[in-house]
Amino acid sequence: MKVVIDTNVLVSAVLRDKDPETIILFVAEHPEFEWIVSAKILEEYKEVLRRDKFSLPEDLLNKWFDRIEKMTRSIEVKVALDFPRDQKDAKFLECALVAHAEFFIKVIRTLLKPRSWLILQSSQCPRL
Repeated sequence: MKVVIDTNVLVSAVLRDKDPETIILFVAEHPEFEWIVSAKILEEYKEVLRRDKFSLPEDLLNKWFDRIEKMTRSIEVKVALDFPRDQKDAKFLECALVAHAEFFIKVIRTLLKPRSWLILQSSQCPRL
């Protein structure tokens, strides 16, 4: 099963270790799952993790960059979606669409629950 993972899940895994890291490692350790990325997604992962506000040490960054390289499969994405609701999500939806991913995993924030998990099956997503 192909999985696309939003940057906020990766950042939470690196910063907090708990559930997000468990989810990422679960995907990586189960051969029936395949973590799919595009060049745009990889670029965003690295750019966000390097932000000064996180103050992540270089050895931790390198550990995660190495993990990402080993745990992901990069695909070429030649489609562009207009996703006005959250344009930052477009690159993830494009990747999921091209890869025929079964899941898109992200953290959402709501008024009732400041941090909730959203795991969408492609069948739950509107047709793009």
